[in-house]
Amino acid sequence: MNTTPLTFLERPAAGAGAPSLLVLMHGVGSNEQDLFGLAPYVPPHFHVLSLRAPFVLGPGSFAWFEFDVRPDGSRSIDGEQEQASRQALTREIAVHAERLGVPPARVLVGGFSQGGIMALSLLLTEPAHMHGAFALHSRLLPEVLTLAAPAAELAGKQLWVSHGLQDMVIPLAQAQRIREHFGALPVTLDGADFPGGHELRPAELQQWIGWLQAITHQETP
Repeated sequence: MNTTPLTFLERPAAGAGAPSLLVLMHGVGSNEQDLFGLAPYVPPHFHVLSLRAPFVLGPGSFAWFEFDVRPDGSRSIDGEQEQASRQALTREIAVHAERLGVPPARVLVGGFSQGGIMALSLLLTEPAHMHGAFALHSRLLPEVLTLAAPAAELAGKQLWVSHGLQDMVIPLAQAQRIREHFGALPVTLDGADFPGGHELRPAELQQWIGWLQAITHQETP
């Protein structure tokens, strides 16, 4: 197993009180600079960590896993890459949380598109490492469902799901599938769908930031 640390950017937490950790994961073809642009909007008590995916697609272009689109529109993923990324992310979250002195009850992980896909997979398979997750314009991988932790281990976890009403990259129906799956689990589900395509717009960003602020005041002692 490759144990090379993932490249990252970080913004330290500010202010008095115990910090929380926000782990950001970019979409396919992007890099750690992308979602790090959200850092100025994130509440200051978060230590923001933006990770770079391990698989190189081209200059400045990375992926958590590669995939193919079948003629019927369904997708087949590189399962070995997905597993390697999931293991690397689990390790990185634990290492950085320990470095910063942040317990799992104050760790949130998430991302956009493929980064959100990875966040959903981590919440399902490694819930002990986090308080919650968020998926922006993402989908749920059927390949990880058999690897999910027992439902009881997700009790009290938080999940934000948002999507674009006109998203042509990952259709809106995928967001509904996420909600249907997690709606049957002991997870507190939040989020909404917004006008627009495969992109973050101001209204979505504003509501997501409000969610970040709110759930850090609901964490378990």
